[in-house]
Amino acid sequence: MVSSDQRRRQLAREKFERQQQRREEARHKAKRRNTVIAAALAVALAAGAAAYASVGLADGGSDSNDSAADSTPSATPTESSTPEPAMAIDAKAKYTMSLRTSQGDISIAMDAAKTPRTVNSFKHLADKGFFDSTKCHRLTTDGIFVLQCGDPKGDGTGGPGYTIPDENLTGLGKAGADGTVTYEAGTVAMANTGQPNSGGSQFFLVYKDSKLPPGYTPFGTMDKTGLDAVKAVAAGGVEGGATDGAPKKAVTVKKAAVSKG
Repeated sequence: MVSSDQRRRQLAREKFERQQQRREEARHKAKRRNTVIAAALAVALAAGAAAYASVGLADGGSDSNDSAADSTPSATPTESSTPEPAMAIDAKAKYTMSLRTSQGDISIAMDAAKTPRTVNSFKHLADKGFFDSTKCHRLTTDGIFVLQCGDPKGDGTGGPGYTIPDENLTGLGKAGADGTVTYEAGTVAMANTGQPNSGGSQFFLVYKDSKLPPGYTPFGTMDKTGLDAVKAVAAGGVEGGATDGAPKKAVTVKKAAVSKG
């Protein structure tokens, strides 16, 4: 007999998978729409049109049926427009990502030997100030227990303009009969679109053991101070009394830095 807790986790996972599919469909629709717009504009120019139109290309964001309350560590970044940064770290070394936030400091230990390209990307972005003054836009308090950050837009649709490959997907062990593994409290992992190798800049901080499919690169571990800070944010709940959405205790990353050691 399935317990209520198991059923709740199952529903959360099913909701997560539905949103992943909707976002991927939205991304493809946007891409097709942009192709049509580009073709039409080319025809107009070839015909000697005198007027020029300013066309805002879609960025592959969530479709209109998506809700901020969907329970998912997913991300819908813009189409890749720049190359992944060249490797500039010691791929055998340990690194620390320090997040100075409005709700306390969070230190994340990262092992480049396990996730070299993920660590390299975070170092590249942090050095550019990419994460500075960004909001952690999503908190989930039922089914899965995460705080999601790293989106420059603050709505789950932003990214760095490139994607990085999945890494260390077996690092949390073999999936169980339900197709999930346990992302233990303190784990830090990459959000993605639900498709392989689609991570960008968004990541999630696990504050309570959560069962998810093993498709999210686990690349770091929070220190106790950081985990306690995230737990305090979670204790404050979600805006509007929901179980998934913007945290009541707003979290802004004031400064992010990545250092060796």
